[in-house]
Amino acid sequence: MRILIVEDEQKAANYLKKGLSENGFSVDIANDGEDGLHLALTEVYSLIILDVMLPIRGGWSIIKELRAAGNDVPVIFLSARDEVHDRVHGLELGADDYLVKPYAFSELLARIRIILRRYPLQQSESMKLADLELDLIRHKARRGGRSLDLTVKEFQLLALMLHRRGEVLSRTTISEQIWGINFDTDTNVVDVAIRRLRKKVDDPFPVKLIQTIRGVGYVLDETA
Repeated sequence: MRILIVEDEQKAANYLKKGLSENGFSVDIANDGEDGLHLALTEVYSLIILDVMLPIRGGWSIIKELRAAGNDVPVIFLSARDEVHDRVHGLELGADDYLVKPYAFSELLARIRIILRRYPLQQSESMKLADLELDLIRHKARRGGRSLDLTVKEFQLLALMLHRRGEVLSRTTISEQIWGINFDTDTNVVDVAIRRLRKKVDDPFPVKLIQTIRGVGYVLDETA
């Protein structure tokens, strides 16, 4: 699952990204409202964590424009503005939740998981291909009934490929989705990650699901 954080305090954004990444989420950060709105309108996210007070464009304005554009991505406001009328205003604008800073990360994580469960059509709790199964909420992977011991990045990579099964994903697409939008694609980190993933997902099993499309990228498909 991919989450967008729109937060102008870099330290706070990095702390949040670290915690969410450790819990299996792929995370992008925007440090002002204009960039946040652009990413929200052009990329696909499972959820957006949005500050209210932002440079250039504030959180109220962002959610108004998202909803006006028909974008119903779940939004959690995470703000130092703690007045009742602020919380009510945020929810009335279409936010799914409103959490006041300072906050406990465990509480935010619980609220994120509750919200994502409300959107089963937008984001399933689990995905399956052949005998491969991913439980996105519990962060567990199994194949042929056996548990797969995946790192956070390996799990995110497998979830991305499973979500877009049958579609050839370029190294650039994979690096943007898993390692961030500014990732340097000149490195071979994607190839290394795929190789490690294959050892766990494919090597012990007769049917290989991860395929290499020479000169293009990788695809996960039972019949590729």
